[in-house]
Amino acid sequence: MQGMSGILIIVVMVALMYFMMIRPQQRQRNKHQEMVSKLKKGDKVITIGRLHGVIDEVNNANKTVVLDCEGIFLTFDLAAIASVTPATTEEQPAVETTSTSDAAATSEATVDESQSADAEPESAASDSEK
Repeated sequence: MQGMSGILIIVVMVALMYFMMIRPQQRQRNKHQEMVSKLKKGDKVITIGRLHGVIDEVNNANKTVVLDCEGIFLTFDLAAIASVTPATTEEQPAVETTSTSDAAATSEATVDESQSADAEPESAASDSEK
């Protein structure tokens, strides 16, 4: 009877190890593999060493990626990529923000021009002092 309970405890321990350790690692590995398979030129990435760069070339045959880090091209293993941010999602909001601020600056310039003639010499004098 005691031998049977010892075997049961070992089986339960192995099952717990599988569901607590091995299975989550498999999921994480599959998720990383899926992310790496979707890499393309222009994606912004961060390596496991926390180096930020833009993908210049992906070589699936050698399992390497070439990153452009502000004009310096570095080659890494695909496994070294920790996270990916597609380049198109970050560029679009920046363009919209810039166009909105340009419109605000234009409307402020129009308001300044419509003020009285007495205010113009003062602003010109203050500009020349700067």
